[in-house]
Amino acid sequence: MAQCVQSVQEFIQDSFVPLVAALCSEEAERLTRKNNLGFSELVKPFCRLTSEVHMRDPNNQLHVIKNLKIAVNNIITHSPQPGGIRKLLNDVVSVSQPTEGLVTNVITAGDYDLNISATTPWFESYRESFLQSMPASDHEFLNHYVACMLVVSSGEPEPVEQFLKLSQEQHRIQHSSEYAYPKWFIPNTLKYYVLLHDVSAGEEQRADSVYEEMKQRYGTQGCYLLKINSRGSNRGADEQIPDPWSQYLQKNSIQTQESYDDGPYTVISNRNADHLISADLDNDIQDGLSNNFKAHPLQLDHLSDTSSSFDGTDYIKTTSSLHESKKTSSGTPHGACLTLTDHDRIRQFIQEFTFRGLLPHIEKTIRQLNDQLISRKGLSRSLFSATKKWFSGSKVPEKSINELKNTSGLLYPPEAPELQIRKMADLCFLVQHYELAYSCYHTAKKDFLNDQAMLYAAGALEMAAVSAFLQPGAPRPYPAHYMDTAIQTYRDICKNMVLAERCVLLSAEILKSQSKYSDAAALLIRLTSEDSDLRSALLLEQAAHCFINMKSPMVRKFAFHMILAGHRYSKAGQKKHALRCYSQAMQVYKGKGWSLAEDHINFTIGRQSFTLRQLDNAVSAFRHILINDSKQPAAQQGTFLREYLYVYKNVTQLSPDGPLPQLPLPYINNSATRVFFGHDRRPSEGEKQAATHISLDQEYDCESSHQWKELEEQVVAVVNKGIIPSNFQPTQYCLNSYSDNSKFPLAVVEEPVTVEVAFRNPLKVPLLLTDLSLLWKFQPKDFSAKHNGETKELACGNDMIGAEVIAEFLINSEETKMARLKLFPHQTGELHILGVVYNLGTIQGTMMLDGIDPSIGLQAGKFVYNGMSVRGRQELEIQGPRLNNTKEEKTSIKYGPDRRLDPIITEEMPLLEVFFINFPTGLLCGEIRKAYVEFVNVSKCPLTALKVVSKHPEFFTFGGNTAVLTPLSPSASENCSAYKTVVTDSTSVCTALMSSASSVNFGVGTGSQPEVIHVPLPDSVLLPGASVQLPMWLHGPDEEGVHEINFLFYYESIKKHSKMCHRVLRHTAVICTSRSLNVRATVCRSNALEDEGKGDNMLVFVDVENINTSEAGVKEFHIVQVSSNSKHWKLQKAVNLSEDKDYKLASRERGKLCFKAVRCKNSGENYTFADIVFGNEQIISSASPCADFFFRSLSSELKRTHTQSNMFHGAAKQPFDEAVRLIQKCSEVDLNIVVLWKAYVVEDNKQLILEGQHHVVLHTVGKEAFSFPQKQGFKKILGNSDWEDLEQESPEMVLLKFFRPENTSLPTRPTSEQLSNLIKTSLHYPESFNHSFHQKSLCLVPVTLLLSNCSEADVDVIIDLRHKTTSPEALEIHGSFTWLGQTQYKRQLKSQEVYSLQLKACFVRTGVYNLGTHRVFAKLADQVTLFETSQQNSMPALIIINNI
Repeated sequence: MAQCVQSVQEFIQDSFVPLVAALCSEEAERLTRKNNLGFSELVKPFCRLTSEVHMRDPNNQLHVIKNLKIAVNNIITHSPQPGGIRKLLNDVVSVSQPTEGLVTNVITAGDYDLNISATTPWFESYRESFLQSMPASDHEFLNHYVACMLVVSSGEPEPVEQFLKLSQEQHRIQHSSEYAYPKWFIPNTLKYYVLLHDVSAGEEQRADSVYEEMKQRYGTQGCYLLKINSRGSNRGADEQIPDPWSQYLQKNSIQTQESYDDGPYTVISNRNADHLISADLDNDIQDGLSNNFKAHPLQLDHLSDTSSSFDGTDYIKTTSSLHESKKTSSGTPHGACLTLTDHDRIRQFIQEFTFRGLLPHIEKTIRQLNDQLISRKGLSRSLFSATKKWFSGSKVPEKSINELKNTSGLLYPPEAPELQIRKMADLCFLVQHYELAYSCYHTAKKDFLNDQAMLYAAGALEMAAVSAFLQPGAPRPYPAHYMDTAIQTYRDICKNMVLAERCVLLSAEILKSQSKYSDAAALLIRLTSEDSDLRSALLLEQAAHCFINMKSPMVRKFAFHMILAGHRYSKAGQKKHALRCYSQAMQVYKGKGWSLAEDHINFTIGRQSFTLRQLDNAVSAFRHILINDSKQPAAQQGTFLREYLYVYKNVTQLSPDGPLPQLPLPYINNSATRVFFGHDRRPSEGEKQAATHISLDQEYDCESSHQWKELEEQVVAVVNKGIIPSNFQPTQYCLNSYSDNSKFPLAVVEEPVTVEVAFRNPLKVPLLLTDLSLLWKFQPKDFSAKHNGETKELACGNDMIGAEVIAEFLINSEETKMARLKLFPHQTGELHILGVVYNLGTIQGTMMLDGIDPSIGLQAGKFVYNGMSVRGRQELEIQGPRLNNTKEEKTSIKYGPDRRLDPIITEEMPLLEVFFINFPTGLLCGEIRKAYVEFVNVSKCPLTALKVVSKHPEFFTFGGNTAVLTPLSPSASENCSAYKTVVTDSTSVCTALMSSASSVNFGVGTGSQPEVIHVPLPDSVLLPGASVQLPMWLHGPDEEGVHEINFLFYYESIKKHSKMCHRVLRHTAVICTSRSLNVRATVCRSNALEDEGKGDNMLVFVDVENINTSEAGVKEFHIVQVSSNSKHWKLQKAVNLSEDKDYKLASRERGKLCFKAVRCKNSGENYTFADIVFGNEQIISSASPCADFFFRSLSSELKRTHTQSNMFHGAAKQPFDEAVRLIQKCSEVDLNIVVLWKAYVVEDNKQLILEGQHHVVLHTVGKEAFSFPQKQGFKKILGNSDWEDLEQESPEMVLLKFFRPENTSLPTRPTSEQLSNLIKTSLHYPESFNHSFHQKSLCLVPVTLLLSNCSEADVDVIIDLRHKTTSPEALEIHGSFTWLGQTQYKRQLKSQEVYSLQLKACFVRTGVYNLGTHRVFAKLADQVTLFETSQQNSMPALIIINNI
């Protein structure tokens, strides 16, 4: 139980005090009313004696009484009714609430830190009122009147006569059968005559004379003159007199107006509340009597059923007039006419009455009762000594309570000796003679049990237990079993819950004082029942306090019983107490995983708070239910939600003009909020395919985003002459949690801003959001002026910002759903998006029927709205990224800004839309396809400087400057060829047709970036609303597979803006390429030197393989033309062309082509194009689109090799010697081969002709080049030797710089491959030679050795003719011969010089011989080291020697 103000002894003593009746004349009552007090109220604060009192027991032993208190009450002749008592107790509890700053205990038990109120004043008030409002009964005498004060005013005409009338009236009330109430202790009640004298108005002399007469008549012990009202009522209140009455009157006065004004009475409970005054006390005269006694205020006239309970909530509301009377009475001062002297006089009066009147009367009565009992029982001298003899003998075994008959209705006559014993016991108990009282109770108990008078027996047991506990020195332990038996008897046999409750209250307090909290809790819980919710609530609450006050606090039991108490308080209509209990229990359940318990408590707290109009608390409680991950079933969640909406609606109605409340549902994932600037993408129309650009439907890709940023930086750098401006801000159309949101994003006026909000419904019931829109703030600014305009205050209206409203937005159970909300800015300035505003509601029929949730599949507009919704908002607050750059940021938790919801609205800008017409989705590798691009300006501003940038410029072209120069041939028009062709002469077959072109014409000039392509708009401007279509040629990537190719269209406004300089449009083309041809080419020097004067001719071998699979539907490929482009070389003619001059390649077929290439003459910077045509139409390779794609691929190839050579140079750190550079140049050749082809495809029973081209870039003599990029997988195809050549270019050479010491230099010797091309050798001899070995045994054959210096430097050459054989097998195959003459020659060859050396070979027999046994060494003229030239590329020099 909770702590009490009084000790248990004081509590029990104050619960059972001698009762004194007061009967006043009308004049006497008027005197006391001057102080706004009745007579009994006047003396109430002085009824406790301040000194000890002595009396003698029947054995003449002196007995000391300490701290004695008496109760003086008006006589009320009607017994209180149960309904009235319940009403009183309800009111007493309801007005006693925890005060602000109430002392609380902080209990720490395990993980719990609980804040619990240390005291429960409402329980103490209830207990006090309950004990004092108990009606008097016949089986006990504790609340029977012992004495009666007769009070008369000295100002009356005949005071003595008045005393006589009052005395007769008292006698009539006590002895007449007309009055069954009140009860009197003994027939001969003590009458005490009090003369009340008004000092300020009365005549003191007359009062004294009357008093003298009284003393003569009644004796000095039986009367008293009490002087009061020493201060006149008209005197000022300059003197502050204490008011001792307020604590007694206000303590139990039902005056609190906060929430309960439930009854028709202002019930002022005196210390003994079985005497109550009604609200109309001043004008209440009944039955012709003076106002001496009245109808009991607990008599409820409006109740027909007196047993009906007041624990419900159906109280009769108080009228407004009663409110007023209560308000005025609550502030009325008491004792205004009394001085401190008067206070002392009243105190002295009570003491005199007690010392001289009451206690002698009680002492005398005890003696008389004792004597009567002795005489009647025929016992020894006194009962007191006799009881000792009884107890020393053998005890009669007591029957169990269940064996006893139900004789609770047995009544004893008033003079029965058993009742006399009980009467004596009660008198002894009232004057604190507990030992004698215990003896009498014990005796009476045995008598009653013998007679099976169970009600009397239970009363005796109860008081025997209390007397035993209160005996000084504790001679015997507290007999708790007495109390248990009494409680069981009262409750089960007598069916008297009031008496059982008194037993429990007394026993629990005694057990608590002995720290037997567990027993006390069990006792309290046992008496909870359905008949009284208020009693059950109070007892359960005290049981909970018992559990928490144990040595080892039982926290969960405390919480559980607090919940039960709260529930019963709620049923009893005590909403505030119910709320308090639930709130205290919540401390235990909160955050411990008891989710269902938490939900129940929060739900109840919400309801109770709402009932008490504590709307903020109600909203908070319901909010907790909804925002936690609820495990409740759908139906329960629906109930919670409806209650919440109802409460919220009431809150908003209280302040309709206030700010919108924050709603807890649905959840918003703030970090997932995305913002999109611009219009939605237009859908594709037939063959028209809109640019993909960017939309909210696309997933964010970090790598892709980085690529777009690089492309934009690239084009901005080109536009700004290679420098990216310092204020450059990459365009971001869609902002999300991955994008860089540190800067204010830019939006354009008149273009929508779309905010995608991620809503999540955590409940199992659908949520319906209506009128959903964005909440924003806008500051207009003029950015077009030289300085920013003043920030204006927001003038709300759609003229600045238009907002889209979603009429209905349904979120199904446990669904995450995105809402896209738009704003339309009509003015420049700063926009701040603050949150969303909407009506939160539910839909009808959310209950599940037959296991099917009807909310599944509900579409917007198809559901029934149930009308319960509230308007509210939710903030969008996005936390920026955590900062982690400086040391301070790393050691603390700091977050950067996230400004995605704070766009700056800039002035009008042009808006470009791009459409692709006939754009393919699949191509063959190398295929050329013509499509069209339509550019549309959909804004009100002209746009200019349109450019497109891509990482794959070789994929597309808009045509070069020569695009219109070459006319189409008729057949090209017929076949819809993408190429520009002319019909060829039959004479020109196999011979190259020449043309030339500059790379500048195709946008690949020196210093320019081939990735940035200028779009050739007419007049370079696209006017508002205008559109233009341009042809676009596409070239299938050389690698098979799916390719994503990014185009970034860049454009500007004609008018320069301060905030936004340019705009971009993105397009991602997805092309699926399938395999077509694989082209490999090799160039080697020709051994034939006779055609040209110098060794400037080479052979080009082209190997073409059809690697297409039949899935693409390609029947065959036709090689229609092979072209070369170079600044230095050109194809001259085809070698060994087949007869039919038509090269067809079916699946998996391979064709080999050989061409002769010669050096160009004086070509300058222009590229020479040579076309070798295999059909009757020449494709002009120097025109668009053939030349475009050639130059694009060439530039990307150059870029790649340039990067690698940069790495190499960076590693070497030293320039090559000029001589070595000359050697390298010998093996270099810049010849580019373009193979043009047609493919015949059967599709839908139609034959289509596809065209395409492959490029091979030849850099080095003797090194194979490919048309497609090489991967690791090609190593098996190419062979190890070729792969090693490829690996030589590996950029890992950059690692050399880590290992090379600083003081050493790299050797400047060239590679052996480069040196092998320094000197070209050629043997001239007859293929067969006839010789007669019979005539001459030696055969001499003349051989000419031609040496050609391929370099531009002087070269020293050594020719060594000694045989060099690698293996004996070579001799066996070719035989042996001998060179005649010198075996070694030394010569110096000038630049490009050809030298002829005449040799003779000697043979001794017929056979086939290889003359290529000579070795040639060469070195630059100013070098020392010799290098052997390589002859691996020369054919074997075979000669046949015949004998004739």
